[in-house]
Amino acid sequence: MPGSLTTKGVLYFLSSIGLIALVDTTCKFYTDELHAVVLVWGYFVGITVFVMGYYVTRGQMVLLKTEQPVIQIIRPGFLVLSISGLFLGLTYLPMAEATAIGFTGPLFIVALSVPMLGERVGWHRWLAVVVGLAGVLVIVRPDGTVWHWSAATTLLGAICFAIFQILTRRLAGQEKHQTTLIYTSLAGTFWVSLLAPFFWTPPSADHALMFLIIGAMGAAAHLCIIKAFAHAQASLLAPFNYSKLVWVIILGYLVFGDVPGLDTIVGSAIIVSSGLYVLYREGREVVA
Repeated sequence: MPGSLTTKGVLYFLSSIGLIALVDTTCKFYTDELHAVVLVWGYFVGITVFVMGYYVTRGQMVLLKTEQPVIQIIRPGFLVLSISGLFLGLTYLPMAEATAIGFTGPLFIVALSVPMLGERVGWHRWLAVVVGLAGVLVIVRPDGTVWHWSAATTLLGAICFAIFQILTRRLAGQEKHQTTLIYTSLAGTFWVSLLAPFFWTPPSADHALMFLIIGAMGAAAHLCIIKAFAHAQASLLAPFNYSKLVWVIILGYLVFGDVPGLDTIVGSAIIVSSGLYVLYREGREVVA
């Protein structure tokens, strides 16, 4: 039974990463029209429209009751900082360098899962994370020219995303999935609304429609993330963050016609292997 629950958690997590990749691909079309912070604002507004619309019409606002109000309110703030930090990095840095820095997140998740969650992290999980990071480096081939102030914001974004996932794991066994999803949308919209006025460009009707589309995908993605952490440990799921690169390669080919090179294929194979290795080791431990 534990093994099947772990597999279920991994599948939920992979689904969430795929949906997030779809959101990123959609937003790529609009980066020349709207500032990154405004795109993040529209993303959270779209999530809130779907999440709150669903629970209000069903008369389930009782789900706002929480046993962990501080964590529920603070947690989405780290998500906002994570997305904003990455987008700032992409504004000033080459894609390769920004991506390499952003994908240090799983290392922070594994490291922080020990003091913040009390998880026991063995060398197999550390190895999988390091190997996965090596696969990322094979693909992005950073040349080391990242000494720009925005490199620090991108690294901060990676750390914030790690903390966001750690807090999601903490809430998973204490709160209802629906409650955490509601606070993700409401608190996330609140935090990013504090930043949006400084970068504001009035959205058009087309932008509003796009916000609703990415909001629907975002709501589904965050529900999958919450369910994933209810079934599996944060340190176990950490290497599967790298699967986003695989999604990006597929979507880049289908949407933008980008044909992956040999280094991309090799790096993707390494990333997938690191995640499968964690799942294999977990299955062996359960059987033993």
